[in-house]
Amino acid sequence: MVLKDMATAICLLLPLLGATANAALTSQTQVWKNVVIGAGGFVPGIVFNPTKPNLAYLRTDIGGAYRSNGDAWVPLTDYANDTTWHDWGIESLATDPIQPNILYLAVGLYTNSWDGTNGSIIKSYDYGRTWTQRSMLPFKLGGNMPGRGPGERLAIDPKNNKILYFAARSGNGLWKSVDAGVTWNKVQNFPDVGTYIADPNDASGYNADITGVVWVTFDSSSSTPTGTKRIFVGVASLNKSNIFVSNDSGATWTSLPAFANNAYMAHKGVLSPAEKVLYVTFNNNAGPYDGTAGAVGKYNITSGTWTDITPSSGSYGFGGLAVDLQKPGTLMVAPLNQWWPDANLWRSLDGGATWSPIWELQWPNKKRYYTMDNSLTPYLGGPVADDDLSMKEIGWMIEALVIDPHDSNHWLYGTGATVAGGHDLLNWDSVHNVTIKSMAAGIEETAVLGLVSPPSGSHLLSVVGDIGGFNHVDFNKPSSGFTNPIFGTTTGIDFAGNKPASIVRVGSNNGQISSSSDGGVTWSPYSGGDAYSGGQVAYSANGDAIIWSANQGLVISKNGGAFTTIVGVPSGAVIAADKINGTVIYAASGSNFYVSTNTGSTWTSTSASGIASPVWIAASPYKAGELWLSGNTGIVHSADYGKTWNKLGMVSNAWRIAVGKPQQPNGPPVVYASGTIDGANALYRTDDAGVNWIMISDSNYGFGASSGLILAADPRIYKRVYVGTNGRGIFWTSDAW
Repeated sequence: MVLKDMATAICLLLPLLGATANAALTSQTQVWKNVVIGAGGFVPGIVFNPTKPNLAYLRTDIGGAYRSNGDAWVPLTDYANDTTWHDWGIESLATDPIQPNILYLAVGLYTNSWDGTNGSIIKSYDYGRTWTQRSMLPFKLGGNMPGRGPGERLAIDPKNNKILYFAARSGNGLWKSVDAGVTWNKVQNFPDVGTYIADPNDASGYNADITGVVWVTFDSSSSTPTGTKRIFVGVASLNKSNIFVSNDSGATWTSLPAFANNAYMAHKGVLSPAEKVLYVTFNNNAGPYDGTAGAVGKYNITSGTWTDITPSSGSYGFGGLAVDLQKPGTLMVAPLNQWWPDANLWRSLDGGATWSPIWELQWPNKKRYYTMDNSLTPYLGGPVADDDLSMKEIGWMIEALVIDPHDSNHWLYGTGATVAGGHDLLNWDSVHNVTIKSMAAGIEETAVLGLVSPPSGSHLLSVVGDIGGFNHVDFNKPSSGFTNPIFGTTTGIDFAGNKPASIVRVGSNNGQISSSSDGGVTWSPYSGGDAYSGGQVAYSANGDAIIWSANQGLVISKNGGAFTTIVGVPSGAVIAADKINGTVIYAASGSNFYVSTNTGSTWTSTSASGIASPVWIAASPYKAGELWLSGNTGIVHSADYGKTWNKLGMVSNAWRIAVGKPQQPNGPPVVYASGTIDGANALYRTDDAGVNWIMISDSNYGFGASSGLILAADPRIYKRVYVGTNGRGIFWTSDAW
């Protein structure tokens, strides 16, 4: 299956299908760019090519894979659309040591019901620019499941690149390909499939799956005419053997001697060929959030014995592990997870006999052996004073930790929010001080939860999962993020139509609501919302009422007063405020559409819209009473406050919609929709009130799952739309007029 050619064919075919029916559907290529935030998500794996300098790849859990370009990164899986959306979940990757142009990705997001498609191994012959081979597996993969940090699960034989192994989840065991990834077969004689399950009682299935076989490491110092002789494999099991070795190219397998009585599972296994040593980090959980105990072990291949080289003890295990192939005996490890006051990193020059940390706690100070440069991710903060222990500067969830095999000064590590590292690592060994820089240029991994584009001030404000929200003054530069207070996951944002400098945002924890009167530059906590969290928020056009469809119910605050329950509209309703008429509020739930003309005091309802499962209400920024409603039967439009509705043509189902500047003065507003036309879920635009539609997603920019897109249309610039994704941040049409 040739992904590039198939996606192109689909885009070419759809206009023809539409033309055959009513000449109403065309396609248009836009110039898409990311709005720069700077990473913003978990990076569980980074791999350098062992033979080609200046070539590295990283994988994310929900945002696809990237290739290095100097200190920046190039996304490789933006083709993923509503059909291939799970390709953004990268379970593992492998870069070919013999033919460095070849790259493999193991793709799939979830092993439970959230992802209905089995996993695949996809292959590129041009460093990930295009993908020309997809090998379907008979089971699902879990790029965003528990235990996504161990690895790598996918490995290429360094002596024979036709041989690959893949370590699978869900009790599926170890798999092997002997034809360069075209076909895969289970290794029937591999002795264990893993027994660890994070939470067997999780009804969703997310935590209730077997983490499985988790890493494969070839011993490149052992070879035969047909490939590598010695292979190590780690398995997620506790209190039983969990590392196995084959000394005959996989013909037979035996367990290694127990380390620490098998109290921990083997998290990472990295070979130091010159030492004939396998280094292993151990943890009592699969990660990436947990881990309360663990160790670091050193296995001498010649003697068959273990040495405990654990650098520190605490309420954490160990995850990230790197060896310097140019300096045998030099290695680094990271904790998983050391939550207070920060994650540490340890480095050894003598095979783990002694260690030096990157910081030491000298109460009440933190003695730092580094300087921090977060200029590419300013929302992470810093630098701070030695007596300030409030920040996690080094990071958290550090599963990826690597030293460039061609440059001992160059190192990288991934956290729950970014990629960091530097180019002066050897200073650690001399002056014991290194510069840690954010290395996030080109990476955009946020899960976007809300976007607004006011008619004045900044063209875009956003709220996202985990790291809060942003006022995007310059789309090409990262910003520091919203403060006072700082929220983690921020679920909703809106502006007052007649006072667009008035902004409100809400977060996922109780009482997280904050307002701004200067367009999102500064913020103040909004009182009275302590009992409410999450959901969607709407600001009345005059800025005198906030309507909150919170997890706990539908409530309203007027003139800064306490929140009270809205009577007459069901909890969980989709809400919006009219952007011109300051007393009008809209809501939709089930087949009913609700309108209040007195700022929520009383409501009237109608079922005339014809939509039984509403998703979004988009109010016109130009005309009072004009609005659009999306849902299970498409998009409907009203010009009279929802009293009557007209269905837009061709769209059979729609999720998010947005309304922007018309193509012509006094023409109909442009409508953007994540929806279904002629059976294809994609991103569309109509310039003429739904008579004709244009597909604006394409084979290079598919934006992932259509149902997860967040849209905002610019009311000042024709064709300018902002597209929030679930894992690749925000895109914008940079070629808009």
